[in-house]
This record gives sequence, structure tokens and C-alpha cells, in this order.
Amino acid sequence: MREPAVAGLFYPGEERVLAKTVDGLLESAPPHRFARLKGLVCPHAGYRYSGQTAAIGYKTLVGREIQTAIVLGPSHYALLEGACIPDAQAYRTPLGLVPISEKAQGLAKTAPFGLEKPCPVQRPDWWAQGPKAAPERGQDTPETWEHSVEVQVPFLQRVAGNFKILPVLLGDVDPERVAKALAAILDDKTIVVASSDLSHYHPYNAAKDLDSRCVQAICAMNTDDMKGQEACGKTPILALMHLAKMKGWKAQLLDGRNSGDATGDKDRVVGYAAVAFFEPAAENFAAPERKMLLELARRTLATVAADPASPGPNLDAKSVSPKLAEKRACFVTLTKRGVLRGCIGHILPQESLYQAVIDNARNAALLDPRFSPVRPEEVGEIKIEISVLTEPRPLAFNSPDDLLSKLQPPQDGVLLRIGARTATFLPQVWEQLPNKVQFLEHLSEKAGCGPAAWRGQDTSVSIYHVECFQEN
Repeated sequence: MREPAVAGLFYPGEERVLAKTVDGLLESAPPHRFARLKGLVCPHAGYRYSGQTAAIGYKTLVGREIQTAIVLGPSHYALLEGACIPDAQAYRTPLGLVPISEKAQGLAKTAPFGLEKPCPVQRPDWWAQGPKAAPERGQDTPETWEHSVEVQVPFLQRVAGNFKILPVLLGDVDPERVAKALAAILDDKTIVVASSDLSHYHPYNAAKDLDSRCVQAICAMNTDDMKGQEACGKTPILALMHLAKMKGWKAQLLDGRNSGDATGDKDRVVGYAAVAFFEPAAENFAAPERKMLLELARRTLATVAADPASPGPNLDAKSVSPKLAEKRACFVTLTKRGVLRGCIGHILPQESLYQAVIDNARNAALLDPRFSPVRPEEVGEIKIEISVLTEPRPLAFNSPDDLLSKLQPPQDGVLLRIGARTATFLPQVWEQLPNKVQFLEHLSEKAGCGPAAWRGQDTSVSIYHVECFQEN
């Protein structure tokens, strides 16, 4: 077993308290949606300081099926050459055991990786207060006291369910070589986490400037610029950036702050960031087309709120691009201060896309039975999102458990049929209902059936995907 080194120091050492702490951080974290999330940069300080930033990153994993979590951490205390993998079968935290992936043994035989072995280690100041028994002097390994991977594991345990971990500590090593080796073992159910804090011990405002430049380099995939930035996990971040460039992923900042925001002490702070790496969805609509549809929905909203009898704007089909004149199904969603205010759409193509946007914007504003009609004074507070749907395709399954295994949040929109009743949830609903059983129970109730009706023999399911875009 790889036993915990910092339980009770960097995070609570009792199972109940640790679970409550992590769950509370995740609950208070705002959601971010990525259909094809591939990697994260997350901080590794004590949860008191960086836990909220880490939670914002890990909340993106809720509801996803993660089989393998590759966690890349910097070596803080060991004079380490290459990349080190624990010589163990499982990783322990107060929340229980996580099996170490069988991929670890194969990777350990691939340069520049290797299994842990004794090396020069400077023990941290707190080593005697930690839960781990100290080995004889000279027998410390890079894993003995390291916290950079360990602090990530409780978050993974609370959001990823049954997964295996592939922990890697990086020392003096070429991050591009690391990335090339990892690229060979990736699949769609693997997440890569680069563990890193940012700048250390600068005054608050200076740290914010340094960290802003660092995050800009990460999100721009500028590996040359990143080499000159300040981050204790720079090598893990660079390895993830090289991997992203090989795979065509993009990066987006989720949260940035520093220890001064948590403690109020702004004289010497440490910076933290959560960054998501994702595979961009294929975009069928160019920016001008998206802008036109959103402006059309906005004009419709303003028109019908002022005059509910109006059908909305009258547009000449010749004035739009051929793509917007094609028959497509779409939904228009209205939110007010982040709360749903109306959502109406078509599952199947019925009319040209631009006209469908007009009609569904009007219906979402006036005819959604869950809400009163939008008033003119509300229009300026409402945000519009448009979802263009692919045609639903039947999903074959032979049991309720088989159905659960085949659903893929957060990218699947689901059309549920129970006898003659139907209901659908857009993929965006996975944000509120990441648990597959609860998702289907709520969908059954939306169809006018009992929550368990989706388990019946007369149930069929079709799935679809969406290209969604919203006002800024």
C-alpha cells in the first residue's frame, strides 16, 4: 500500500470529516460544462488554502465514467531523475483504498519512467507530525513524504466512484517525453490531472500578475512561454500541455485565486488555479451564424414580451445562409440570473433552423407551462442559449443496468418513451442531475410516470447530441 503522508495535516485525517469537507467544497463550487473533458490542472496545498479551487476543477468530473486517473505531481523533497511510479498495488487515504492501475507496471518499464527507489530526500519540517512511520535514514523514496499527488486523491474518490489511479511524480525530466509515453495509454475514460500551485511568497498584487501570465500561457498552449513562468508543478503542467497539443485539446481557466483570498494575509501568498483541458466539439456553425441566431432570438424575445400577439420577426429566407435555412431541430433556453425562465424546442426537424429559433424563442418566453410569460421589464435580465440537435438515434439495451452503462453524461441528450408517453432532457441537465438513476427517475416523472417507470418493459430510449451556444 502507498500509505498517506499528509492525512491530518493537509486535509482531515478522519474519514467522516474528510468526506464532509470534500463534499461541502464540491457543493459550493459553481458548475462548468465540458462534453469531452480530458485533463485538469488542480492545486495541491492544504484544503484550507486551495480546496475551493480544487473543488471547482473536480466538479467537472461529476457524473462522468472515469476508469483511470493519471495524476502527475512534482517532487518537492526528493532529488529525482525521471518520473517515479509507486511500487505498490493500491493508494490509501482515510476514504479507503484506490487500486493502482495495471498500466503502471507497463509504464514503469518505459523511459523516462521507473518504479520508486531510495534517493536523496530532504524530509519536510512536518515529517514527525505526519501519520506515516519514518523509514531508516537513507531509505526514503520520492513517495515517502510527497503530498502533490496525495491531496488530489480524496477529491477523485468523491467524484469518480470506482476508478484506478496511476500516480506519477516528476523530477528532472523532459515533459514532452512524458507526454508521448502517456499518449499511448490514453482512452476516453481516462482523465489526466497535473498537480500544481502557482507563484510562491510574493505580495498579493504581484502574485496576481505573475499567476495571470502563467494561466495565459497555459490556456494559449504556449509551452515556450510556460517554461519561464512560476509554478511548483511546472513540469506536470508542461507534460499536460504537450499532451494537449498532440491531441488537439483546448484549455480554459475555471478558477484563479491565492492564499490571501482564503486567509486575508496578503503579504506572502501562494497562487492557485483550476484549468480544464478538453477536446473541442465539432462546430457546424461559424461565429457569424451563431451570432445571427442569438440576435434573432433576442429580437424575438423583446418583440413578443412587448406584444404577445406578435409572431416575432419576419425574416426572408434569402437573407440567411443555406445552413440556417436547413430543417433542424433546436431548443431555446432562457435563464434569469442563472435560474431557468423558459425552455421550449423540437426534438425532430420541423422547419428551417432560423424559423425554429424564432418560434421556440417565442414559445419559451410565452408558452412554457412552468412559468408565467416573460414581461417587458425582464427582457434585459434574461440570457439566451440555443441548442441545435442531431437527429435522435435508438439506443439498444437489454436491461436497466445495461441502459445505465451505455448512457454517456454529459454529452447525451435523452429521449425517453414509456408506452405512449415521452419526455426529453437536454445534455445540459446532467449538470443538475449527474447521477444516472436520478436523471432517469426525473425524466420518467417528466413523462407523467412514476420515478421507477424507466425500468419497465415498455421503455425505449433514443439519444442525441447538441451544439449549444449562448449570449456572452
